[in-house]
Amino acid sequence: MRQRITALCLSVAVCAISPVASAQSSSTEMRLQALEAEIASLRAELAAEREQRQSDVILLDQKVQQPVPVDAPSGTVAKAGFQVGDTTFKIGGYVDFDASLTDLSDGTIGSSSIARDFYIPSVTPVGGEGSTVTDFTAQATRLSVAAQRDVGGKAATGYLEMDFLGSFQGNERVSSSFSPRLRRAYLDYMGVRIGQEWTTFQNTSAIPESASFLVLSDGMVFNRQPLVRLTRGNFQFALENPDATVTPASGAGRIEADGNIVPDVVARYNLKGDFGNLSLAALGRQLRLETGVVDEATFGYALSASGRINVGERDDIRFNLVGGEGAGRYVGLNAINGAAMDPQSGDLEAIGSFGGLIAWRHPFGQTARLNIGYSGLWADNPDFLTDLNPSATESVQSTFAAVLWDIAPKVTVGVEGLYGVKELENGDDGSISRLTFSTKYGF
Repeated sequence: MRQRITALCLSVAVCAISPVASAQSSSTEMRLQALEAEIASLRAELAAEREQRQSDVILLDQKVQQPVPVDAPSGTVAKAGFQVGDTTFKIGGYVDFDASLTDLSDGTIGSSSIARDFYIPSVTPVGGEGSTVTDFTAQATRLSVAAQRDVGGKAATGYLEMDFLGSFQGNERVSSSFSPRLRRAYLDYMGVRIGQEWTTFQNTSAIPESASFLVLSDGMVFNRQPLVRLTRGNFQFALENPDATVTPASGAGRIEADGNIVPDVVARYNLKGDFGNLSLAALGRQLRLETGVVDEATFGYALSASGRINVGERDDIRFNLVGGEGAGRYVGLNAINGAAMDPQSGDLEAIGSFGGLIAWRHPFGQTARLNIGYSGLWADNPDFLTDLNPSATESVQSTFAAVLWDIAPKVTVGVEGLYGVKELENGDDGSISRLTFSTKYGF
């Protein structure tokens, strides 16, 4: 192309300096005709090349802007991410820093306990000298990877999520090198979810917004575990990991009884609308303790109603009500065991419990919001258990208030005050007061 343009320029120069007399000669006319034909040919080639380049740019832009697999639901991985082959990936999470000042009326909480990072009702000490401690931590920092691709005209989604809470492989002496822990890991395809996920018995939208990692856990349904879940319309059905916690015949302590044969069964109905959302759920489970000497089992159940209700233009109320026999580890972060062993008969008896939470979220200004709430859980311990162990937990309750403010896109600062009380069957109690300051950057 360059050689042809150069020749064209030389031809134009020759014509410009030719004598005027020769302009009327036949040879000059032939040169001009040849020159015009050459210019027309060049114009055609340049137009074709320009059109091809524009076509390539449009095709490349379409590939970058539209990586959505076939039948990808709105708001899923394919909406925003990067593509490798025929799979769309998205990386998410946040960097979290929490600074807390904790005052205990009775006793202490060990430096390696996860209860130093967020509120766990059962760990509140009762008896002993009070203590006060300050903690800085970034262990709630979270990382997630989601992937989605088309399989048979349907979207298949995989999800992996981890943080660093509860690590026993790090320490605060030198480097605070805490190891990651698995939170969620599952596969979704055609309404079936397989893997580790929030229990179907829990409505996660009822979790209050807070500056700390978790608040109002006393009466909250809260659990993540391996499961197989089927979703059809508003209904969900699941088989979940069977694991019971049992109070032994001594009346004190806890045995993790993982010898269950029957999976935990959950059925749930979800209702959504302009009002917000509401979930009604039922749990049925086997509570079995098998040792070299004992092989006993009983049946447990629980019912739950939970949701988030919109109030006014921007406010919402979040709530959770739960009760049953043998709910155990599903409620209150296992503040109350699922069953207890009768020392006389050797039988297992499910422990009754009921509780709940309510929280109000009130946005104000452009990006700030106030959150306040209350939560409680009460045990209906068998008579033989209270006789054996008057220090068995009777109730746990807490209240909190938090102000959070987005100071920049995806950057949130917050301050929170929490007060919790644990009461025993003998009337003794202990309290926890905690002030938390947090900063979080989401990505």
